[in-house]
Amino acid sequence: MRLPIPNEENLSDAQRTLRDAVLGSRKGLGPEVWGRGPFGVWQSAPNVGQAALDLGAAVRFNTQIAADVREVAICTVGVHYKANFEFAAHKKIGIDAGLNAEALDRLAAGEDPQWTGELELAHRYTTALLKSNRVSSALHDELVSCFGEDGAVEIVTTIGYYCLICLTLNAFEVQVPDEMDDPWPNQAQAI
Repeated sequence: MRLPIPNEENLSDAQRTLRDAVLGSRKGLGPEVWGRGPFGVWQSAPNVGQAALDLGAAVRFNTQIAADVREVAICTVGVHYKANFEFAAHKKIGIDAGLNAEALDRLAAGEDPQWTGELELAHRYTTALLKSNRVSSALHDELVSCFGEDGAVEIVTTIGYYCLICLTLNAFEVQVPDEMDDPWPNQAQAI
């Protein structure tokens, strides 16, 4: 990683507050989670890190969209940016949410994941938005028809939030920890 994780004994008040918020909201990821992934990067700027953490909690834990649909959008963003850490972390979360591991492997390989229904629509919408920075009226209307206006806003917010995460992870070259499977182990980090 391009930034050192601050020593826990030397954290400022703002860093301590962010660490405690990460530990309180990301249970089950181990006590060192506050210094890993985007959370480790945000320790260097806890003023924006806290706001990003709060938005992430809203996207992950307080939306009406189903967990499997959310994870399709997140994993599609991770693959788009080839964000190793993000895809590795959310592949497991996606499987826990009911996604098929083989479909996620196909997604990571750049192949059609062969999703159907709401999952296919979420993937197609996310892909179109990432590829063109816009979507057609027909595709947007299809998303709203399926998920409602609130759901469409939540999906687009999820996509945008995970673009932030992936760019953060890639810019600061956050490595995949040993306990996660790197989806692209031969990918060069820096350009």
